[in-house]
Amino acid sequence: MNVDGTTRSGQQTFTEGQAVAANGSAGGLNNLFMQLLVAQIQNQDPLNPTDGTEYVSQLAQLTQVQSMETMSQLMANNAVLMDNLQTLTTGNLVGQHVMVQTDTVNSDGKTALEGRLTLGHAANVVTVIVKDSAGKEHKIELGKQEAGQVDFSLDPQALGLSEGKYTLSVVTDTGEEKVPVEIGGTVSSVRIPLDGSPTRLNIVGLGETAYNTITQFGDSAAKRS
Repeated sequence: MNVDGTTRSGQQTFTEGQAVAANGSAGGLNNLFMQLLVAQIQNQDPLNPTDGTEYVSQLAQLTQVQSMETMSQLMANNAVLMDNLQTLTTGNLVGQHVMVQTDTVNSDGKTALEGRLTLGHAANVVTVIVKDSAGKEHKIELGKQEAGQVDFSLDPQALGLSEGKYTLSVVTDTGEEKVPVEIGGTVSSVRIPLDGSPTRLNIVGLGETAYNTITQFGDSAAKRS
């Protein structure tokens, strides 16, 4: 009887690495374990046989590896599915009205935009500051407002804005900082960047913005009324 860790003459040595290579698919897990078990029994030292619990431990490890590989594949499939769904969804947005959260506007100098800000506290003086690239400020005075959503209109012609990029900010007499601003408009086109970054929407009068900045689909309540 051979006890030096090799198989009998004429038989091919069967290693764990060969077994794994021959049974890489998830469906071959049971067959893989049986081949490993037979190979280990054939090559074990009869004077010092392997404890049966070691075989159970090996099966548990193989099962864990299979579960991790299956989970990884499912996650990859879900990611592809979500990307496909987002592409289909954004394509259908052309011609639709959306609201996006933004602090910049690439104005065409003529298209009026509906805006909305959300106050955390009531204020007696609320002002939207529209600043051009040269630092010149144009103000939209909203007066006294209660806490919550406040609608306003950004009309380039009324404010004397030419075509260009502008930054938006909100100032209140309560000193509230970082008041979120949303701007609404109609989606004219959708661009899917080649570098894998978020899908970009081109909104009439607003310019290009990322898909993940959308806060509302459809007209606002103020516009519908």
